[in-house]
Amino acid sequence: MPQQATIADSRVEMTELVMPQEINPLGSVFGGWVMALIDKAAAMAATRHCRGPVVTASVDTIDFLAPMSLGHIVRVSASLTCIFKSSMEVMVLVHSEDPTTRERVKTCSAFLTMVCVDAQRRPRPAPPLALTTDEERQRAAEAAARRERRLAHRPS
Repeated sequence: MPQQATIADSRVEMTELVMPQEINPLGSVFGGWVMALIDKAAAMAATRHCRGPVVTASVDTIDFLAPMSLGHIVRVSASLTCIFKSSMEVMVLVHSEDPTTRERVKTCSAFLTMVCVDAQRRPRPAPPLALTTDEERQRAAEAAARRERRLAHRPS
């Protein structure tokens, strides 16, 4: 049986600077750029956990809560919440910092389902995840409930 890894073992922290090419015609960050950062961070956390390739299976709703502007510093944090069989849920949080005021704002969050795959891109079992705190166990229970809702809405 593979050794259990902790959530901290695969946590990812990314930092980006909002550059002119990331700005939409309204002067704020293009949402697609943020979605790509979210997917990249989730993939890195899942890859670290699986110690191999992963694919994105689903992305829950992304709500953009606050705009980001040119020159803002973007912090993307990704961590696993729960392992199922070959799939795992990854929580991604995005914060923006105005470097002139140092004000930090949560701009969006998402839950992604990533799947461990083998060299032929077939699902393979994900290693177990050690849940060490009450908060981690609560997040895992919430992840299981979200998974049930996702599966209920899947086309057959």
